[in-house]
Amino acid sequence: MSYSVGQVAAFAGVTVRTLHHYDEIGLLQPGERNHAGHRRYGDGDLDRLQQILFYRELGFPLDEVAALLDDPHTDPQQHLRRQHDLLTERIGKLQKMAAAVEHAMEARRMNVRLTPEEKFEVFGDFDPDEHAAEVEERWGHTEAYKESQRRTAAYTKEDWKRVTVGLDAIHRKMADLLAQGVAADSAAAMDVAEEHRQFICGAYYDCPPEMHTCLGEMYVTDERFTATYEAIRPGLAVYMRDAILANAVRHQ
Repeated sequence: MSYSVGQVAAFAGVTVRTLHHYDEIGLLQPGERNHAGHRRYGDGDLDRLQQILFYRELGFPLDEVAALLDDPHTDPQQHLRRQHDLLTERIGKLQKMAAAVEHAMEARRMNVRLTPEEKFEVFGDFDPDEHAAEVEERWGHTEAYKESQRRTAAYTKEDWKRVTVGLDAIHRKMADLLAQGVAADSAAAMDVAEEHRQFICGAYYDCPPEMHTCLGEMYVTDERFTATYEAIRPGLAVYMRDAILANAVRHQ
């Protein structure tokens, strides 16, 4: 039995565009096509898609997923063992995060600020305090800076984790669009740029489209921002800037 690309997209909870992209890069090529040339997926194709989506959920880039699945020395049983190990590791991390959130909830009730260790847990090797003086010098006179200071002064570790996870998710969305070859001025990319702008409005300060374009420009002119985005996916800094600019034009 075989299935159409639309059926498989519905089964797996992915878009038809995603399946087309997987076919184009050789990650998941349908086992057959009908007389009209339309893709048809068999049970083996569905099994492979399930493996792909599992590794993607754990954050593996597509090229690494392909290498894992196409390794001739790895059989299906080894994939299951690897997935079990990865899931066990993720469960352990989630349990630690749950404990950290409980700690943050208690700290919030007691109005306790983050310790250096807690900051590292939330931000990794990025310490926002190291850049506080520069940020104040550059933007301390602005209303946006003052509003951001007022909001974040009350943030707990739980709040900062929510902000960090939210931004990471937006960046991954934009990086996936870039990887799929979607144009920066497409509706899809502009929608993610708008999501980014609205996130800033909700987490930090009111960020109208004009101000958002200034942030986008900083992503390509400030090497520190550029390095952050390039580490997610090469070319993402410019792609973010262009999508933000296109979204601002759309608002006009």
